[in-house]
Amino acid sequence: MNKTTKIVVASLVLALATTGFAQTDNTVGGPDDMYRGLRAIGAGLALGLGALGTGVAQARIGSSLVGAVAEDPSKAGSLLLYFLIPETLVIFGFLALFILN
Repeated sequence: MNKTTKIVVASLVLALATTGFAQTDNTVGGPDDMYRGLRAIGAGLALGLGALGTGVAQARIGSSLVGAVAEDPSKAGSLLLYFLIPETLVIFGFLALFILN
């Protein structure tokens, strides 16, 4: 994806987002319903992107871990700690999910 394509995609996203915010408030619950929906989207993104990043990190770390343990099995316990560190990202995603909702 080149620079021009990124600029076009970003401008389209901003244009669509601004048209959504420019609408009048005809809902029964008032503007609080819109913010509740945006909070739900933010919470979903926090958890989903955190889990996606953790999966990518653990895939790379796991393959290296298996190779290192195959060479020296006595290091399996200490190397397992490095495999578990990216999991904290999902925990922070859960924390953001509960704070936003």
